[in-house]
Amino acid sequence: MAIVEVKVPQLSESITEATMLTWKKKVGEAVAVDEILIEIETDKVVLEVPAPSAGVITEILQGDGATVTAEQLIAKIDTAAVAGAAAPAAAPAAAPAAVAPAPAAAAPAGADKSGVAMPAAAKILADNNLSAANVAGTGKDGRVTKGDALTAIKGGAAIPTGVPAKALPQVAAPAAKENLGERPEQRVPMTRLRARIAERLLQSQATNAILTTFNEVNMAPVMDMRKKFQDQFTKEHGVKLGFMSFFVKAAVHALKKFPAVNASIDGNDIVYHGYFDIGIAVSSPRGLVVPILRNADQMSFADIEKKIAEFGQKAKEGKLGIEEMTGGTFSISNGGTFGSMMSTPIINPPQSAILGVHATKDRAVVENGQIVIRPMNYLAMSYDHRIIDGREAVLSLVAMKDALEDPSRLLFDL
Repeated sequence: MAIVEVKVPQLSESITEATMLTWKKKVGEAVAVDEILIEIETDKVVLEVPAPSAGVITEILQGDGATVTAEQLIAKIDTAAVAGAAAPAAAPAAAPAAVAPAPAAAAPAGADKSGVAMPAAAKILADNNLSAANVAGTGKDGRVTKGDALTAIKGGAAIPTGVPAKALPQVAAPAAKENLGERPEQRVPMTRLRARIAERLLQSQATNAILTTFNEVNMAPVMDMRKKFQDQFTKEHGVKLGFMSFFVKAAVHALKKFPAVNASIDGNDIVYHGYFDIGIAVSSPRGLVVPILRNADQMSFADIEKKIAEFGQKAKEGKLGIEEMTGGTFSISNGGTFGSMMSTPIINPPQSAILGVHATKDRAVVENGQIVIRPMNYLAMSYDHRIIDGREAVLSLVAMKDALEDPSRLLFDL
């Protein structure tokens, strides 16, 4: 017998622990090399744990929902049993140290987490209009795992909640022990990502002297340029020319003029960054994530659009890596995607400023004493007043406005 250990991947320096999600294999099942065994959720990303070797799983030492640390042993694989060894599943089951997910009957009576679904399971149940309260959970403390949800759907073990699936997009309904009529409630634990977002937002508001300055931008020049070159751009680069590349370019243009807006505070020091790493806020099923465009000043419009599209797809699939969301000197949040007219974005520490972009709408404005209709966008820049004076904040936002209203400035760095 040749045993290979499966361990938790190395986590980033700022992350000390992670949560096991759902095992995709059971004790006694064969696995191929690099086959994904389980996903582990950290404060920032979901990491996939691949099988280091082909073989048969003989032990699972940490079950669904367990809290683990980097390099912790979570399973063992017998590589000598690779050839057709998966058939006699009874043999691995006899291993005394094996820890498989407990059957529903073994869950302690009145377990605190019974009727609560893990994130992946909750979405499956909600999409199928089913209630976690009626699914036997095999996860930690009776939590409903993804496997439980899939089994319930196939076997019809769960009972419809009576609430439209879209009303509860990511969580299952709570156990209904009393008639709540039309006033239902649900209580679910925060995911690690959501808890981390809450922590960082509170940290930002508690440690930064946040102010927000506003301006309005006539987006007609950018829209005309996009319309003129869109077909040629798409044909040449294989990606559409969007608005975000213009906002990124305009932001970098302003940050070069006003270095304090691209700086950060470290203790009693101000760190002026000689590079421009722009964080792009992206919505994902797990919450808001901010992947970084490294050296954005050296990227072309096509490079930016391709990278943003890549970030969006990875966020949707939960495949963003920790290194892709670490660092950043300035951020851009585009609430206009969801129709926002105005907002006051919160700074992403340790950065000192963030640009909020909103929906572009036709509005009545005055030009040369005449009322005209223009496609206007309200920009909002929140900044840390400890190191950025009002003058620098206002002028940097004006520089962004000027660059967007006359994109040719970006070509000549004016």
